Amino acid sequence: MVPADTTSHPPDPIRVLLVDDSALLREGIAAVLQARADASGIQIVGTAASVEEAIARARELRPQVVLLDLRLPDGYGFAACRQIVTEHPAIRVIMLTSTMDDNFVYESISAGAQGYLMKEIPPAELVRAIRQVAAGHSVITPEQVTRTLSIIRERSQKAGPTFTLLSPQEKRILDLVAQGQTNKEIGEKLGVSQNTVKNYLANAFEKLNVRRRSQAAAIYLRHGEVATRPKRT
Repeated sequence: MVPADTTSHPPDPIRVLLVDDSALLREGIAAVLQARADASGIQIVGTAASVEEAIARARELRPQVVLLDLRLPDGYGFAACRQIVTEHPAIRVIMLTSTMDDNFVYESISAGAQGYLMKEIPPAELVRAIRQVAAGHSVITPEQVTRTLSIIRERSQKAGPTFTLLSPQEKRILDLVAQGQTNKEIGEKLGVSQNTVKNYLANAFEKLNVRRRSQAAAIYLRHGEVATRPKRT
């Protein structure tokens, strides 16, 4: 009688997609994680340098965790995050950035990110965060949650009545901003100049009482997406 094989096998590695527009940072973070691969069980399966590439690589590689930079050449990381988690709900996203901004934390959480970490994080803590997120936990601090809830309350008081002041063209432009498109791309899509796009955005910002594209896009997604996008037939 052949005895049963009781040899324990190591768990499958955590598949990670690394997104950053800096090749130096991509290689540095990858080297740090790969140096700890045996102990951490983390495997870098691919890299990307833009929103568009991040979305495409996530479709191709189906990682468990995406380490996602906030500022990318073709838009904000939370635009990529929103698309990735919409298409692949099982993928977990950690924003890894050098910008600590309450509004960006809010946008990232709203887009479905499970963590918001600074690039200065010690390697051991980054490994721990990846493992926690892969296991289904969040690595968003209580302080970040509190500040995010404060922003939500503040915006809910301001955004409702002012959103109705936006013109149809301003809403169309905000729709494209929310999709992560640049002013140049928006201008080409709508057949107007980049300066015209900037002027529409400036008017929209004033009406919505915001100063950033991300803030205006968040208000649009909360109040206008269903109402202003054309219905599919």
